[in-house]
Amino acid sequence: MNIRICLTTILFLPLSYTCLAQDNIPEKGDGFGGAFKVSKDWEPPRDPKAIRKLEAFQDLKFGIMYNWGIQTQFGTVDQSWSLCPERYVWNKRPAPYENEDWASYKKVYEQLQKTFNPLLFNPEIDAKTIVASGAKYILVDAKHHDGFCLFDTKTTDYRITSDNCPFSGNKNANVVRVMLEAARKNNLWAGIYFSKVDWNTPYYWAPQFGPATSRSENYDRHRHPELWDQFRKFTARQLQELTTDYGDIDILWLDGGQVSGNSINLADIAKSARERQPGLLVVDRCNGGGYEDYLTPEGIHQMPTHYIADAWEACVSMGDHGWAWTKINKYLDAESIIQLLVKAVARNGNLVVGLGPDAEGVLAPEVVKSLNEIGQWLKTNGEAIYNTRPIKPYESDNVFFTTKRDSTIYAISIQNKTDSLSSNTISIPSSLVEGRSNITLLGFKGKNLHYLPAGNDMVKVVLPSSINLKGIAAITLKISKNRPKM
Repeated sequence: MNIRICLTTILFLPLSYTCLAQDNIPEKGDGFGGAFKVSKDWEPPRDPKAIRKLEAFQDLKFGIMYNWGIQTQFGTVDQSWSLCPERYVWNKRPAPYENEDWASYKKVYEQLQKTFNPLLFNPEIDAKTIVASGAKYILVDAKHHDGFCLFDTKTTDYRITSDNCPFSGNKNANVVRVMLEAARKNNLWAGIYFSKVDWNTPYYWAPQFGPATSRSENYDRHRHPELWDQFRKFTARQLQELTTDYGDIDILWLDGGQVSGNSINLADIAKSARERQPGLLVVDRCNGGGYEDYLTPEGIHQMPTHYIADAWEACVSMGDHGWAWTKINKYLDAESIIQLLVKAVARNGNLVVGLGPDAEGVLAPEVVKSLNEIGQWLKTNGEAIYNTRPIKPYESDNVFFTTKRDSTIYAISIQNKTDSLSSNTISIPSSLVEGRSNITLLGFKGKNLHYLPAGNDMVKVVLPSSINLKGIAAITLKISKNRPKM
């Protein structure tokens, strides 16, 4: 069953940011971060190997989007957006440049390439930190909308490996390469985030047509097809490099909805890429057309609130000021992310969390702490998350249900960190225990739990009296069939 509704997605921002972004969504289907409208004509991948790959992707459940860029040197702005001529509350420029005209600020911004020197960046440490979180895949930022390339492209000098960047001689300068290598070494799926939009190339914001006035190109692509063709070829060459020179790639995650796949001949790009990368998942988010292999609702407020049959991945920023590091970020704690993950999995989705290092190349201590805490929870409860699928009724109040292929059922009860359970029981539908008498609490070594009728086709599972559950984000009941007698 395909989704026939339009999910409007927005970045995880404070509500005031949300409302302003919503009020100013352009009609093209684009917008600030997911003020994107997910395509109405979504369809699953057609490539047989990609279909199988999508099934495997749905087993992974939890990923990290690794966001970085030269703007971290400012310390207060998220990726690229301060460069956009459209002015909103959520894309303020740094204080010294608040009143600069767009052209002057663009020069200041692009000069950041010449001072970007993150000498403390260590891909192996970051990959191990991500693995410790329990994440199973990574999406490494190759290029955001500003056009600055974190890989060694031959298409532009606006890249981290250019002589214009002091970090270019460092062994870790080709960030995409070293992060993907570290990811594979640590058994993570390797994915690439890539923005089709490029605010640096003269083929998109063409200087001969004057200052840009929006996030879109500053000329009519139909009146100047030769210029748009240059942009199309420029984009195709970069994607060819990324799918040719960077080892095995599992996911190509394409952002920038105002540049549709059709407008850059994505069908040809994807076909060529899949010849080199069999089964590659291509996620041309919010554009459909057969190359949006799974849906990508963006932000906590746009995460589905119920089971959805189609494949989807909620993308949520860990910081409250955007996807990349800023010194003013307040981060989601482990409890919040665990509970988002539980909800996503029970509703047939994955969860990818956006985070990244600072201008020196180091992840914030609060981020590392939360990732480790998530990983500890998954060590105990991961069997209810990984390699599962939702089972009806999917959720009941604060309890969420998943199942394994062997028919084992899990009931995951979420709770507030500061409170213990309001009672020593968990209510679940009686249908989930029919033919199953083995009920245990993951992480608790003890006898099988018993349950009592509760009316309305529900039962109450009685928890061990000796266990202290205070401070735990969620607990999991494992409900399995009777074992045959030997």
